[in-house]
Amino acid sequence: MEQRHLGRTGLRVSRIGLGTLTWGRDTDEHDAAGLLKAFWDAGGTLVDTADVYGDGDAEYVVGRLLERLVPRRDLVIATKAGSVLDPDRRFDCSRGHLLAALDASLERLGTDHVDIWQVHAFDPGTPLDETLQALDLAVSSGRARYAGVSNFCGWQLAKAGTWQLAAPGTRTRLASTQMEYSLLQRGVEREVLPAAMDLGIGLLPSSPLGRGVLTGKYRHGLPPGSRGACDHLSGFVAPYLDDAADRIVDAVAIAADGLATTSLQVALAWVRDRPGVVAPIIGPRNAQQLAAALSVEALSLPDEICRALDDVSAPVHRYPDQDWSTL
Repeated sequence: MEQRHLGRTGLRVSRIGLGTLTWGRDTDEHDAAGLLKAFWDAGGTLVDTADVYGDGDAEYVVGRLLERLVPRRDLVIATKAGSVLDPDRRFDCSRGHLLAALDASLERLGTDHVDIWQVHAFDPGTPLDETLQALDLAVSSGRARYAGVSNFCGWQLAKAGTWQLAAPGTRTRLASTQMEYSLLQRGVEREVLPAAMDLGIGLLPSSPLGRGVLTGKYRHGLPPGSRGACDHLSGFVAPYLDDAADRIVDAVAIAADGLATTSLQVALAWVRDRPGVVAPIIGPRNAQQLAAALSVEALSLPDEICRALDDVSAPVHRYPDQDWSTL
């Protein structure tokens, strides 16, 4: 699998990442082992997790598989902290909480460092410089090699990235930002992606298949066993089961037919090769889904197909996203 630099850093990662959102909950250790081994055999290196996935069980499963199945040195382990299971405070990005969460993650992962440590979301209740200082401490102590953020909007990312660059040598530049990005969700193109590219921050798209909808599996209802038919995940899929999404899903299917390939491959190849993108994070639940995603490595979409998909899924850009002089 092709390797790409993560932002403006020397770290190289596979251009497809393996997500672990369901590990320890819907995906048991045996199935996870099969996924990780197949991913590694295909040249995949980037494994993405978080301290809240499966209430910590996802990290625990990853840790169990390190060394026993795949050498730790062969993987780029990325995890997140800052999301909390507290109805009164959805995010806690205070320095104390973040550093304690990192120590707990390292214990579950069974390693002395993570390769990429990410703030899971912006916390309006904590000064941003305090949050970013936790990243600096994690890197300077050797507990994290690189730092990033997740789910920051445009101004938040620009402020964080600029703050880190303001004191070179003492602050850790942001290497990555993880955001949802697909043909069904192109909101990051308004301000997040331009900010990331200007600051040299690599984009790691989550849900690159539109929460599974772009595969076409929901064109004729909710398949049994799918996330859309699952009680605790149906609300995650539902926002993309509307008429606007249907038009995009149909366009992807037409493109796939014309290329003698699948909707999954077309949708994944489109986001993988967008400017600023480093590695879409896929979340397969079984070996068949993983094999289908990994098969996209050999596919590059023709320019005319990309333009057609761009047109049918184009986000609305109005003031101030675009040049005000055009108004």
